[in-house]
Amino acid sequence: MTLLSIRDYERAANGQLSAATRDYYAGGAADELTLTANRTAFEGIDLMPRTLCGATRPDLTTRLGDQPLALPLGIAPTAFHKLAHPDGETATARAAGEAGALFVLSSLSTTAMEPVFAATDAPRHFQLYMYRDRATTRDLVARAQAAGAGAIVLTADAPVWGLREADARNRFVLPPHLRAENLAAGTDRLPDSGGSGLATYMNEIVDGGITWDDLDWLCASTTLPVWLKGVMHPDDARRAIDHGAAGLVVSNHGGRQLDRAPATIRALPAIARAVDGRVPLWLDGGIRRGADAFTALALGADGVMIGRPALWGLTVDGAAGVAAVLDILARELANTMSLCGCASLAAIHRDCLFDTRTIESR
Repeated sequence: MTLLSIRDYERAANGQLSAATRDYYAGGAADELTLTANRTAFEGIDLMPRTLCGATRPDLTTRLGDQPLALPLGIAPTAFHKLAHPDGETATARAAGEAGALFVLSSLSTTAMEPVFAATDAPRHFQLYMYRDRATTRDLVARAQAAGAGAIVLTADAPVWGLREADARNRFVLPPHLRAENLAAGTDRLPDSGGSGLATYMNEIVDGGITWDDLDWLCASTTLPVWLKGVMHPDDARRAIDHGAAGLVVSNHGGRQLDRAPATIRALPAIARAVDGRVPLWLDGGIRRGADAFTALALGADGVMIGRPALWGLTVDGAAGVAAVLDILARELANTMSLCGCASLAAIHRDCLFDTRTIESR
C-alpha cells in the first residue's frame, strides 16, 4: 500500500504494534474527549483561498532564536520509542535533523540522551519533569547541556498522572530489555503494579507540588533557556514569561492528562495575544495535516510539534518513516500556503482563516 497521508501511517503502524503499545501511544485520559477534540477542533476552522498571488513555491524556512529551521515543524517529546522500532529515539532524531525540524527528547527515552543528540545537527531540546529528587533533576539538566541540548522544556501539566484506562487494563510496563535510559538504576524501570506501571512510576518519582518558585529555581540552575510545556491559560503564559520562561508550548499532553480540557488550537489565540511575540510560541495536539499546521500559524503559533505521527512513522520504517511523515506535513503545508496565497510563513495571519463577519463587513 502506498502511504500518502498521516492516516495511512497510523493504519499501517497499528497493524504492526502490540495491543498494549498501540493503546499506550494512541490513548487519552478518561473518556478521551480532549483527545478527540484536539483533532476535530481543526475541522471547524475554515481556510480562505486567495487568487492571483503567485505563491507557487512558498518559503517554509524559519528560525528558532539564532538557529535556522527548514520547517516550522518539530517532534514533540514522546516516551519509549524502542517500543516502536529497535533504533528508537536515535532514528527519530536523525530524521528530524535531516528534515531541518526541531527535535525534543523525552526524559523517558529508551536511548540515553548523548547518542540521541549526537544523531542530529538540528535544534534539539530536552524535556524535563521536575523529579522529587532535585539532584536527579540537576543531573539531567547538566547532562543535557553537555550533550548539546539547546533548551530545557519543563513539562508543567502533570502534577498527577492522567487517568489512562487503557494502560491500566493492559497493565502497561516496559518489556524487560527496555528501560528509561536517562535515569539512574533503581528509577529506570516501571513497576508491575497490577494497573498502569507508568502511572504508578510517575506518581512516585515526579514532584507534583511544583510552583512558580520551582521554575525560578530551574532557570537559575542552568544557562540554557527554559521552555514551559503544558500552557493552556493566557494568565499562565504571562506568568511563565515573568518567571523567566524563554519559550512556551501550548499543550494538553495530547489529551492524556485532564479530560475535557479544551483543544489546544482553541486555547491558542488567547495565549498568542498574551505572549505578544515576546518568546517563541509552539503548539502540539492533533496535528495530522499540513493545513492544521497552517491554521496554528495563522492563529499565532511560531511552529507546531507532532507526537503520535512521528511514532507511527518510526513503527513503519524507522528513521525513513519519520522522515516521510515530516515530508508529508511539509508538502501539505506548502500546498496550503500556495492555495491561500502565502509565499512565506510571515504571510500567514488571521485573515487567512474564513470569517463571515470579516467578509460581510467589506
